[in-house]
Amino acid sequence: MARGPLTLERFLPYRLSVITNRISGALSRHYAVRFGISIPEWRVIANLGRYPGLSANQVAERSAMDKVTVSRAVAGLERKGLLERVRDGADKRRSRLTLSARGTDVYAEIAPLALGFERDLLTALTPDEAQQLDRIIDKLNAKMNDLA
Repeated sequence: MARGPLTLERFLPYRLSVITNRISGALSRHYAVRFGISIPEWRVIANLGRYPGLSANQVAERSAMDKVTVSRAVAGLERKGLLERVRDGADKRRSRLTLSARGTDVYAEIAPLALGFERDLLTALTPDEAQQLDRIIDKLNAKMNDLA
């Protein structure tokens, strides 16, 4: 077991959380004012834009958001007319979520903004470093699957 003080600014989980929050916050400024959606709502839209018909539980699993956050985001998106909920034919307790026509339009506008933001962020890295970062993230995700 590791010993010694926990140096927070060198502690990997903390550092990843800080950079993730900073990136999400900066990106959200691009869409929060323009579209009136929150970070969790954008994550739901992004998942449904890529994988239409997911349940709220599946969105929570894919995005690593807790179920309460996803539930609130889904309810907010429904109120805003950006999302539609359809009862699952096989299991009436479950709903399939899809973007409404308006939600699809919002996704179509935000996705290029998000990709441009990512492109700008990655200019801090060389192409080799960007590939290494991608591989490292994949390795850390795989290890988290083992640890979980």
